[in-house]
Amino acid sequence: MKPYQLIAASALALMVLAGCTTTGMGRGEMTDKGKPTEPVLFSWKSTDGGLSGSMVATLPDATYTGKFFQITRQTQRETLAPLWNGWNAGWYDWPYWSQPYPATYDATQFITYYSGKVVANLETNGGQRMRCRFHLANPTSGMADGGQGECQLSGGRIINATF
Repeated sequence: MKPYQLIAASALALMVLAGCTTTGMGRGEMTDKGKPTEPVLFSWKSTDGGLSGSMVATLPDATYTGKFFQITRQTQRETLAPLWNGWNAGWYDWPYWSQPYPATYDATQFITYYSGKVVANLETNGGQRMRCRFHLANPTSGMADGGQGECQLSGGRIINATF
């Protein structure tokens, strides 16, 4: 394939991907010390092939909504700004950042090293917050091929999720 053909094919693929709306669902179990697990239902919608979009987590007593982002080499630092809202220490107080790289890496290094990860910041109408991190089964396919991860509620409860 000649270079100009490759560029044209790539541009066409990006246009198709950009116009593609994808949706999906997942499930989770919320754990709280000394209490039985509770079911959680996740749903998401994306118009860019699963790189970003909206997410809803439905718990027995609340519904959380917000945005998710797949971290890729093309992710702009400014795109991630909404993820820090509502968390006093940003996300550095959560063990996610310590493995496999220390929390001392700046956002640019984080973006480079965490390609294929998805992060989300969700909130109820009453201001309760949930932060999520997911590992994609097939990063090049975005959220559509599923994955697994963990969410943490502002009160400390944990949700193990699969989508």
